[in-house]
Amino acid sequence: MATIPSKSQILDWIADNPAHGSKRDIAKAFGLKGADRAELKRLLREMEDEGQLTKRRRTHHDPNRLPPVAVLRVKAPDRDGDLFLAPHDWKGDAPEPHILYIPGGRDPALAEGDRVLARLTEIADADHSHEGRLIRRIAAGPRKLLGIYREGSEGGRIVPVGKGDDKEWRVPPGAANGARDGELVEAEQTGKPRMGLPEAGITARLGDPGAAKSVSLIAIHEHGLRDDFPDEVVEEAAAAEPVALGDREDLRDLPLVTIDPSDARDHDDAVFAAPDDAPDNEGGHVLWVAIADVAHYVRPGSALDREARMRGNSTYFPDRVVPMLPDALSGDLCSLHEGVDRPCIAVRMRLAPNGEKIDHRFVRGLMRSPASLHYEEVQAAIDGETTERTAPWLETVIRPLYAAYAALRSARERRAPLDLDLPERRIVLDEAGTVTSVAFRDRLDAHRLIEEAMILANVAAAETLEGGPLLFRVHEEPPEDKLDSLRETAEASGFAFPKGQVVRPATLNRLLHAAADTPLSELISLSTLRAMTQAYYGPRNLGHFGLALRAYAHFTSPIRRYADLVVHRALIAKHGWGDDGLSAADVEGLEATGEAISNAERRSMMAERDTNDRYLAAFLADHLGAEFEAMISGVQSFGAFARLIETGADGLIPVRSLGNEYFRFDKDAGTLTGSETGMSLGLGQPVTVRLAEAVPVTGGLILELLSVDGAAVRRSRRAPTRKVSKSKAGRRRVRAGR
Repeated sequence: MATIPSKSQILDWIADNPAHGSKRDIAKAFGLKGADRAELKRLLREMEDEGQLTKRRRTHHDPNRLPPVAVLRVKAPDRDGDLFLAPHDWKGDAPEPHILYIPGGRDPALAEGDRVLARLTEIADADHSHEGRLIRRIAAGPRKLLGIYREGSEGGRIVPVGKGDDKEWRVPPGAANGARDGELVEAEQTGKPRMGLPEAGITARLGDPGAAKSVSLIAIHEHGLRDDFPDEVVEEAAAAEPVALGDREDLRDLPLVTIDPSDARDHDDAVFAAPDDAPDNEGGHVLWVAIADVAHYVRPGSALDREARMRGNSTYFPDRVVPMLPDALSGDLCSLHEGVDRPCIAVRMRLAPNGEKIDHRFVRGLMRSPASLHYEEVQAAIDGETTERTAPWLETVIRPLYAAYAALRSARERRAPLDLDLPERRIVLDEAGTVTSVAFRDRLDAHRLIEEAMILANVAAAETLEGGPLLFRVHEEPPEDKLDSLRETAEASGFAFPKGQVVRPATLNRLLHAAADTPLSELISLSTLRAMTQAYYGPRNLGHFGLALRAYAHFTSPIRRYADLVVHRALIAKHGWGDDGLSAADVEGLEATGEAISNAERRSMMAERDTNDRYLAAFLADHLGAEFEAMISGVQSFGAFARLIETGADGLIPVRSLGNEYFRFDKDAGTLTGSETGMSLGLGQPVTVRLAEAVPVTGGLILELLSVDGAAVRRSRRAPTRKVSKSKAGRRRVRAGR
């Protein structure tokens, strides 16, 4: 007969065999059978009552030890940017274990509050007791919201500021965190939603929602952007020093000028061009593109690197920038300012007279830009209006650059990338942050010159690094269903877009050019844009559809994009320029990095768009009742969206405001049609609208429709009628007591 084990023996065995803690496993380990198993069952129950064991389903565990696989919650990143995990339901007497998350190459990006299933390894470390590797993410963290707090007699309520989010949240007594009535607050869901309003507790007070500079602050918090840097990151940046020449190639005699917007906050790139004096390339050009050497300052694995990867990119608002790097780097040592030595990675490219690239070579150098110029003044100089700033560079720099651009433009025309030239909106603020004007930026040849130079430099980087570890900029072909939607819009607008053809950028260009000088030009451009897939970063080269390029990588903006920093490190490793190239951890995590920074890019785009919408609503709030020319830009069952021609702002024409008739929504055709008047609203229709409501805190605009295609709107006065099935009609009669 086997001996019944003691409680300490059972605990020791479970500790050594954490994956086998069932009663059957324990009995088998100690050779217990028959009546002895009943005694073991009594002993295990006694240990549960004493708190020495916890029972999860049919398995027993020491409550002070973690099993090899456990459900954990993600904690906030520490100062080093590392993520730590904690047991989801810790009941032990010992302190809660500290678990370091070890990301795998294909793991999704995790956020604070997420619940995950992870495989654990116990280790002896002063900083943490376990390492956790992701098996799968179980659920996202508790929902967070941004809104205006309204005080009540018993607690209060939060009115969300998110566009389209009209559900209020209840704040129970004691959960207001000192917030005052009317304040902008950040809150987090508490408990599970049941009957009535969902509950939330206020976690941060953000001040007056009506203040002009709260507009971008709302977007920063709403989209989870980090607008301050940890102390360690700031200290690393502050400790950085200027770079000496050393082994770098000396480019300081090359007049590499920067050409940027007049309000540029940093200078990533500089350019120079000259005629190619090689006898085999008569009429050709030499084009230099020099890019700030951010990799010298942001080393793999450093606090700066971890923070930059987490941010993914800089985010630009009309009143501020949320930078990827601290200002000591982005605004100073990494910025190619006029008249100071700056480290760079540059590419020298030789162009044939027709703009085709003959060859290229990369160098790690030291440059000194002789001039920081603006697009407008460069364009004015080439058009014959020089100033003291541009006159010294007209013949030696500006004219050669435009000559190289003319060659690049001819090569672009042969390549035929997607010619989608949508206007860019510019919101101008005064010092107080109030919108003073809204206009569209002029699109100059100076802009196109820099754009083409950067594209070619990016191509050169992709070609040099292809076959090795790299993050490509990928833009896949548009899917069939989106092309079908574009085809329907085009044909409904009177343009040919045959089915069954292989769709290339040139195919879409024929449609865009056919609509170019018609009132439907913007409609076709927007519909084409909507048909495109979203570009992303990834380690596999799937080409760039929009640019009609076989291989493409982002190299030219490492101050504001982490992807470009990865490409710089790949170039450093490829050429053996130092120990600050791609690390083994960088290479292993390329796919996860691509996914993380692609998500960060989308987050920034949404934050920038929402901020612009709010600024536009604030600007238009003083024009209530004014009439505007507009174009139908979207149609849904609940109404139509109209884009104001003057400002580019989008507003909603609610279906309920169109009259007392039923409007049928045809999703395939993209139309709303009245059952009584026959009035139909579809994409691209010119309309006149009156501004009925503007809500700056959400960015929402409500419009009233006045005319369609120049004809005044005729509203039905009859009650809306719908076809009702016999069964529904019968149920209604029963409810009415008929």
